[in-house]
Amino acid sequence: MLQNRSLQKLGEQIVLSNNVHSQVNRRHFLRNVGVNIALPGFVSFGGSKLFAAEQSTANLATTASGAPLRTAFIYFPNGAIPAQWWPAEQGSVPRLAGSLAPLDKLKQQLQILGGLDQVNAEGGADGAGDHARGSSVFLTGVRLNKSATDIRAGVSIDQAIAEQAGQQTLFPSLEMTCDAQRQSGSCDSGYACAYQFNISWKSPTQPMPPESNPRLMFERLFGSGHSEERAKNLARRRVQQQSILDYVLADAREMHNRLAARDREKLDQYLNGVREIEQRLERAERLAAEEGPQIEAPAGISQDIAEHVGVTFDMLLLAFQSDLTRVATLMLAHDGSNRAFDHIGITEGHHDLSHHQNNAEKIEKIAKIDRWYVEQFAKFLDKLQNTPDTDGNSLLHNSMIVYGSGNADGNRHTHSNLPIVLAGGGGGSLTPGRYQHHGSQPLCNLYLTLADRMGVQGLDRFGDSTGRLEDV
Repeated sequence: MLQNRSLQKLGEQIVLSNNVHSQVNRRHFLRNVGVNIALPGFVSFGGSKLFAAEQSTANLATTASGAPLRTAFIYFPNGAIPAQWWPAEQGSVPRLAGSLAPLDKLKQQLQILGGLDQVNAEGGADGAGDHARGSSVFLTGVRLNKSATDIRAGVSIDQAIAEQAGQQTLFPSLEMTCDAQRQSGSCDSGYACAYQFNISWKSPTQPMPPESNPRLMFERLFGSGHSEERAKNLARRRVQQQSILDYVLADAREMHNRLAARDREKLDQYLNGVREIEQRLERAERLAAEEGPQIEAPAGISQDIAEHVGVTFDMLLLAFQSDLTRVATLMLAHDGSNRAFDHIGITEGHHDLSHHQNNAEKIEKIAKIDRWYVEQFAKFLDKLQNTPDTDGNSLLHNSMIVYGSGNADGNRHTHSNLPIVLAGGGGGSLTPGRYQHHGSQPLCNLYLTLADRMGVQGLDRFGDSTGRLEDV
């Protein structure tokens, strides 16, 4: 727990006045005040100049203004109904419709990218198993070894970026999911479950299992460090009915009085956001206990899928806002997910419906599910757009968010012309506000371009790339 004496100790390094901003190591500051909570960047502590000063490579995971540059890869399952996804014409789109309609008010902050393929996810001699391949080829671009035990994939682009950019933050990368987890056994036509339930890979044989429990992710981000300490903090908070914010409230008030007006507003907004997530997690736990007394539901995982997805997105927002990481993946559901969507009137399983065989009623239901996922993504982007960064721009402006699926048409299990949206301005390095069809290029060409924007050095090829994706 942060004590006033901690701030006194930090005060020896930090001098705040109306005219003087000390040169403080931001990471050291975060580690001190971040025992229970990490704070957003403040102009009062050097702002964008501070970010630039502490980097060993000037352009590594940093925008031209000096603020952090973030990238995330968000995966949705079972492809999309093509006719409901793609705009009619390239260039500036007057209005987004169909499955992408929820993104219409944000269309100037995103690009719809057509003509991007993952050919190594095609069956070929390996036959069936498109869902396993769809998931683990999505960010790796390599051919998987078809086996339930001899696992061999490839390094995913998020980990290739994190290998260099990860040194800038407490967490080199974060991996999240809103789905159940299976890391052993056979899942899809002889492919290991590890393929189907992971999109992030540290090495060809080492997947990065995502965290599905928002409570555990929250404790990881804002707890007191090691798992044993976080467990003690969680137990103590439950006994005392005390939120994490209560631990630092007095010190936050003291800091509040020393900050510039703009930073005071930012601190208030940030702390309110953390408290809101704590309250939502508590509601989720109560819901799990009340609605499923005969089912052992993990604490922190709501039985309401919209609540689960929403709070997971919110923690990704907080992780970016507090600069705990600049690289993340979020798997909304594994490819082949057969989840029902009763809350929007669809009782059949998603995967079952995806094999619609041109049945109009089933196509309509799949399009409705596609749109529901996009709605959740749009809410996340809207929050990024309305959260200011250290340089005065929005978090969305200083981010590159890939939203897509490893299957194109779920009915035919195709992996060409994948449904891909790239949101954010990349700190001014991207040209959003349009739909571009890129012919037929490897999706990995886009990944090389994003790695370049993140300042990654020495990555000449990735997966099945043939070059950089131009005009992004």
